[in-house]
Amino acid sequence: MTEFTPYAALAGGVLIGLAGVLFLLANGKVMGVSGLLGQLMNAPKNALPAVYFMLGLLLGPAVINAFQIDVIQIKLPSEINLDWWQVVIGAVLVGLGTRMGSGCTSGHGVCGIGRFSLRSIVATCVFMGIAILVVTLMRHVLS
Repeated sequence: MTEFTPYAALAGGVLIGLAGVLFLLANGKVMGVSGLLGQLMNAPKNALPAVYFMLGLLLGPAVINAFQIDVIQIKLPSEINLDWWQVVIGAVLVGLGTRMGSGCTSGHGVCGIGRFSLRSIVATCVFMGIAILVVTLMRHVLS
């Protein structure tokens, strides 16, 4: 999945932004995956919106794969080209980064920047800079 797919990217961006606005209007809270997951783990009795959100995240790819929407070229990869240890290290680093940054890219990048939060703008720049560095190292230095 390395081809440039502007319509799929545009559709995805619009849907993520719309989800963020609807989540804020419905719950009065910023939509962020790490925050919702933390809420689900720490106070599961009061986390019904987080439960629905996480279910949507888990079921969304299955729905997309079931219908294979070709009009906007949404096709998920059937496999990833990583070893298990790379997935584990990546997951741990993402968890540490979201903990240190008090949120993840969905919270800071989508909702925070949309609210002109300086902290979110800085956090998103750090996330993106580290992501570019890691991809460059993995694809051009370590491979």
